[in-house]
Amino acid sequence: MWRYLVPGLRLKRYAALVAAGWMGIGAAAVLAFRWRPPVLLLAATSLAVVAGGAWGLWRSLAEGVGAGPWAGWIVSRRSLMRGPKVVALGGGTGMPVVLRGLKEYTANLTAIVTVADDGGSSGRLRDDLGMLPPGDLRNCMVALADTEPLMAELFQYRFESGALAGHSFGNLFLAAMEQTTGDFVTGLKESSRVLAVRGKVLPATLERVELVARLVDGRLLRGESEIGRAPAPIERVWLEPEDATPLAEAVAAIREADLIVLGPGSLYTSVIPNLLVRPIGEAIAQSRALRVLVANLMTQPGETAGYSVWDHVRAVEEHVGQPVVDVVLVHRTPLPPAVLERYRQEGAEPVAWAGNFPRRPALIAADLARVDGVVRHDPDRLARTLLQVLVRFRPHWAEGHRLDGWWLESRLRERGRR
Repeated sequence: MWRYLVPGLRLKRYAALVAAGWMGIGAAAVLAFRWRPPVLLLAATSLAVVAGGAWGLWRSLAEGVGAGPWAGWIVSRRSLMRGPKVVALGGGTGMPVVLRGLKEYTANLTAIVTVADDGGSSGRLRDDLGMLPPGDLRNCMVALADTEPLMAELFQYRFESGALAGHSFGNLFLAAMEQTTGDFVTGLKESSRVLAVRGKVLPATLERVELVARLVDGRLLRGESEIGRAPAPIERVWLEPEDATPLAEAVAAIREADLIVLGPGSLYTSVIPNLLVRPIGEAIAQSRALRVLVANLMTQPGETAGYSVWDHVRAVEEHVGQPVVDVVLVHRTPLPPAVLERYRQEGAEPVAWAGNFPRRPALIAADLARVDGVVRHDPDRLARTLLQVLVRFRPHWAEGHRLDGWWLESRLRERGRR
């Protein structure tokens, strides 16, 4: 509140005029029963003062944030703050798609990101500086950013030559911010302020963990980058150390969530690693939130070759040891043959979901994909579907507060106008 008292804002003077005007109107009302001409003059003058002060306040706000959009911006922000509390878990390129869509409908977003990445720029910084791998965290921050496109592009810029070749500016920025602030979480929060992030981006754990996989032929693979190129089907993955301590803020967000979203993303290297931090998996299993698994559109060679949707669900729940999926979202429309042929040449195919499917979890099919050279989830379609599913399965998403069709439709209409 003290910031509004700083000289030069040109707000205090007009607020004082409005207050003085209302005081004059009040005094006129008290004396009105005597019906003296000065009372009428006092009332008229006070009304003029109120009108002048209100006009001055409006002009000051308009000069600061724009003449037209500021009122709509305030309404939009209030509407976003009314949205459900959503926790998304994952990493890689799939999770930013979920965040990019949901940030237009709710500001109560928490992204919990795996920190087992050991490849590329993240792996180099992890080895050189002993920090958590920043790549997936950076991608999620940029997806939630409410800032100028140039700033987002800057964070994603990757150097192509010299000693910094392969590093992204955003990774280096997070490394510098950790050194400046003294710890990684504070650095993340300060970086989020720079990008005007809607919501929070949190690592699953602050400990240095390594992802390990056992293949069906008995071989062990160490490191996310190696597991992603597994030469045989994966039997099981785990973290070392297995008792990694989760970030307390991440567990608290899960317990308070109305909607928990798993995926899309690499099953064994992005989605499951978060659940291997045991308190996180247990919190999801015990949560009363709607827990949704967004099925991948295509299988991944070496990691999920030949997997159906049910294989994905079974792998997730076997690693947690308890049911953690209430609803599975799948894409229902066939993809273009030319695109499918290109993926088949790389050893990938659509994730099958038709046929016999268990009664639990519920299966929801919708048009979720966007094809622009590659097959990806469309952020807005996915966000709309997730919220519609939440309305359907959890109409009462918080004590005393009903998430009904009106709230969702109002957000959809606003998005349409924009």
